[in-house]
Amino acid sequence: MPFTLAAPQHSELLVKKSRFIGCVQPVADRAAAQAVVDALRSAHPGATHVCWALMAGGQSAANDDGEPGGTAGRPMLEVLRHHELEGVLATVVRYFGGIKLGAGGLVRAYTDSIAQALAGAVLVPLVRQCGLQCAVPYALEGALRREIAAAGATLVEVRHDSMVHFSLTLPEPRAAGFIARVDDAAQGRAVWQRAITP
Repeated sequence: MPFTLAAPQHSELLVKKSRFIGCVQPVADRAAAQAVVDALRSAHPGATHVCWALMAGGQSAANDDGEPGGTAGRPMLEVLRHHELEGVLATVVRYFGGIKLGAGGLVRAYTDSIAQALAGAVLVPLVRQCGLQCAVPYALEGALRREIAAAGATLVEVRHDSMVHFSLTLPEPRAAGFIARVDDAAQGRAVWQRAITP
């Protein structure tokens, strides 16, 4: 089961005079991750490297930011993958201390930075959301609103036309039961349309 983080978590390591400031935090997508990385660069203008790894489905990525290829971003990404994290950005700001660590030393320093940050993190199970669209006659609007509330669904949009059109999201495991209850309550008068992307 994939997890995300409840809140950002930090770590700090000193390895042969180099300072590694690690952070793991939940992010929505690659654009949000890039904004965090850009903010870190601004906040740490004297840092030698700002390396990062993002686990976010099709938007996953890793960046060594000038470190030897495969010694920073990719190992950080593997730590996130090992913990089954999704929608999580790992960053490490490095201040070079004047002593080269070698490829193995760099891999250890970057993975340890993220592992230490994750040691104090609260993992939250990530429940996949399902997007649905349903249209019902006006007489059933109240009943559908009650079903939406009872299912813990999130109402995205309501449009009043010849029928009342609802767009909503709810946890995927609850979708089939929700659809069955609405169909039963509407006695075949609910019209289901294409799923929406949450």
